[in-house]
Amino acid sequence: MPKGYWIARVDVRDTERYKDYVAAAKPAFEKYGANFIARGGAFERLEGDVRARNVIIEFPSLQAAVDCYNSPEYQIAAAIRQEVADAEMVVVEGI
Repeated sequence: MPKGYWIARVDVRDTERYKDYVAAAKPAFEKYGANFIARGGAFERLEGDVRARNVIIEFPSLQAAVDCYNSPEYQIAAAIRQEVADAEMVVVEGI
């Protein structure tokens, strides 16, 4: 079964409150088998618009990735993130 990946591009407006998001998201990530591939770190702009933070999270399957996002546990965290950061997020199926 192909893995699923969250790809998120984020500009954090409030770094202290963003820590609350990270803590609140942890139970959902643990429940759905998240494995962080990239979490912030250096990057090089090649084309298009960029955001300051780039995150790639691997899940056991596309369905697990979608279920994690839609879970009550993650939606609590998402509400915090949406207050303190601007982001684009997609879920993609691996090969």
